[in-house]
Amino acid sequence: MATMTAAVISVQNGSLLVFDLRSRQRVRVITRNARCFRPGNFVCIRYNGVMTLSIPPQIHATRISRIPPVGPWRNWCR
Repeated sequence: MATMTAAVISVQNGSLLVFDLRSRQRVRVITRNARCFRPGNFVCIRYNGVMTLSIPPQIHATRISRIPPVGPWRNWCR
């Protein structure tokens, strides 16, 4: 299982476009819960570690949690 900390750029039906804070690249995240998030949200994404070689890369999320952008929990992504 892999994790990614990211900022949501846009929300589509069934997917999010996010900016991965570690790799500094855009990533398409396939998820049924896309409508629960808004652009500007910071999220912790759990996925199986597989990322496509497409542009932008794509992953299938197993879990996405919103995290606060500031405060003691801002670096929480496990």
